[in-house]
Amino acid sequence: MQTYAYQARDSLGKLIEGTLDVESREEAAARLKRDGLIVVELDEESGGVDFLPRRISLSDIIYVTSQLSVMVDTGINLSAALGSIAEQEKRPALKAVLMDLRGRVEGGEDFSSALARHPHQFDRTYVALIKAAEQTGKLSEMLETVSNYLRSRLEMRQKIRAALAYPSIMAVLAVGVTIFLLTYILPKFEPLFSRKGVKLPRPTIIMMAASDLLIDYWPAWVALAVALVVTYFVGRRTEMGRKIIDWVMINLPIVGPMTRKITISRAIRTLGTMVASGVSMLEAIKLTAEVSSNYYYEQVWLRVLGEITQGNRIVDSLKGEPLLPPTLVQMIGAGEETGKLDIVLAKVSGYYDREVETSLKATTSLIEPLMICAMGFVVGGIALGLLMPIFQLSRPGA
Repeated sequence: MQTYAYQARDSLGKLIEGTLDVESREEAAARLKRDGLIVVELDEESGGVDFLPRRISLSDIIYVTSQLSVMVDTGINLSAALGSIAEQEKRPALKAVLMDLRGRVEGGEDFSSALARHPHQFDRTYVALIKAAEQTGKLSEMLETVSNYLRSRLEMRQKIRAALAYPSIMAVLAVGVTIFLLTYILPKFEPLFSRKGVKLPRPTIIMMAASDLLIDYWPAWVALAVALVVTYFVGRRTEMGRKIIDWVMINLPIVGPMTRKITISRAIRTLGTMVASGVSMLEAIKLTAEVSSNYYYEQVWLRVLGEITQGNRIVDSLKGEPLLPPTLVQMIGAGEETGKLDIVLAKVSGYYDREVETSLKATTSLIEPLMICAMGFVVGGIALGLLMPIFQLSRPGA
């Protein structure tokens, strides 16, 4: 299929811009005509490689959703709201998406169906919530709910990145300083030690050997680093790779507990938002499995989905599950029994959000001193290996 960018005018003479994914130019023109539009310009978009891809961030989606919520709530119809936001938008990629949504909505397509045509910007959770709003006629309220849901996701993501920024910088510095000392500083002393005939201590011999390995075989080390990175990203796309990586992430000594809480928090928040918004339980649990972002937690929710289709309750499906805390299962059971599952899930998600923040602080407070100690040990060891032969040279008669 080819992508065609078009400019067309509606029955009122208003200019509409957007894109169509069709087989040919004739099909694109026919579809526009069928939608009651008069084609002004129709061009095939280039299929070349975009070296500077224009991304639409989550914050952009939150902004658009918030604006739509306010405008629809004040009585502005959806297509006019989309057009108004698009006219003020300066970023071409986001403007093109908004114009496409407007064109499809004006052509009679459901808003949820139009959103589903842009899966990279609007995921299935977003589409499912809007679809539920179309059935209940509460679009403005749902847009506000979606905006709050996405904002909480973005805030959590930012907190995680901020918490892991310092340890990551420390790790990069430790590796960089170590490589610099072994490949640049240490080789400058080796001729001096050889010329003086100093008997090198074992730590210095080990460091010299490591220095020679790094210098003589640096292409192999670079290739190994690239191979590891490629293996990671390619492995994430395979089921076996996901199993290995996700198992490591939830079982690491310090990072594992934090990863579990983050995964549970994300899943419970999504499930609570879905249930409260009127999405069917089967669809809500299916989407909860998708947003888990961990193979093993995804399998937990898919198993729950299978048992619910057979008439079992959620709490019965989760009992004895080692990946979920027993207290969480009990609270879900209480929500099911009282018919207030959405309220319980909202409170539980708030609790786990606070738990994630506490876990992030605790984890970084443990990682930071460990990184400092590791960096001090490595750099101190190299410095000691250099100083020991120098002390022998400085002795009288050496």
